[in-house]
Amino acid sequence: MANNSTHFSRILKHPIGRYAAALLPVLVALVVARALAPVFGETLLYAAIFPAIALAAWWCGIGPTILSTLVAVAAVKYWFLPPVQTIGTLTARQALDMIGLILGATIIAALGEMRRRENHVLRSEQGELEERVRQRTAELDVANEGLRDLTARLMQLQDDERRRIARELHDSVGQTLAALSMNLSAIESDVKRLSQTTKTIADSAALVQDMNKEVRTISHLLHPPLLDEAGLVSALRWYIDGFTQRSQIAVELEIPEDFGRLSRELETGIFRTVQECLTNIHRHSGSSTARICLIRLDHEVRLQIKDHGVGIPGDKLEEMALSATPGVGLRGMRERLRQLGGTLEIGCDRGGTIVEARLPVELPSPAAA
Repeated sequence: MANNSTHFSRILKHPIGRYAAALLPVLVALVVARALAPVFGETLLYAAIFPAIALAAWWCGIGPTILSTLVAVAAVKYWFLPPVQTIGTLTARQALDMIGLILGATIIAALGEMRRRENHVLRSEQGELEERVRQRTAELDVANEGLRDLTARLMQLQDDERRRIARELHDSVGQTLAALSMNLSAIESDVKRLSQTTKTIADSAALVQDMNKEVRTISHLLHPPLLDEAGLVSALRWYIDGFTQRSQIAVELEIPEDFGRLSRELETGIFRTVQECLTNIHRHSGSSTARICLIRLDHEVRLQIKDHGVGIPGDKLEEMALSATPGVGLRGMRERLRQLGGTLEIGCDRGGTIVEARLPVELPSPAAA
């Protein structure tokens, strides 16, 4: 259908094509009227000619319409009005019929030409509007691309800052607290005879030990050294052991022994996704168990995190699927995985929540991202 319309438009753009397209329906109408004239008489003749002239006026313009009208008038006199097959004088009635035919054709041609010009103006305005829409769409694409680049840069800076803070906490504050703990221990041994002082110092030493553990925990949570030194598998096992002790949620980790190492960006992205999902399970699901499955294929890494909690209501799940910004945590996970060329899907199964992430083993190039 579209190809036929295109060919017809090309024909109408050529002068000869317009005249041929205008004459063709008039000739067809005359042939049909001549063939059926014994049955229907002159009524069918004018009923066939006027629509043919209207088509010519609608599509082909005033010049081809005038030519079609003249051909129709001559053919009517030559084929239909006695004496036939001759262009001679006309009777008064025949002259009135020819004048009526010419006047009707003129009115139709004028109306068709007006309509054709209106359509031409409308098509021109539509073309301009489509061009403006294309320009706005291109500008919007450029703006969205800049926003995605900015988001990726912010996440990279966030990871770098976490790594720096973790290193500073471990190297400076942690060492200072260790020295303070040793000093307090030495004071405690010197003043054992002062029971109240000893008790206070012991309490202070215990507080320092607790503070030291908290600093180390925060440092490791911000960016665990195992993630850079031993890889994703060791870092996940360490984090899940600590999470289980703190939350009393039994977490089952399924990961192949030969999983191997990934790029630093992929390992960081997977580790942060697991962190965010376990935090959401602890805060919202009410589940006492969770299961994490991580597998590696030839070209893809798949991560599935499932709990057996209250689940997500259907309307909320639909809102999260349709909304571009369902929440800070989920938005951060989705954007981080998208920058790595991956996807994130959230669903419910038998009362629990399932989070599935897929990432390519090879990172996408900057141009593809």
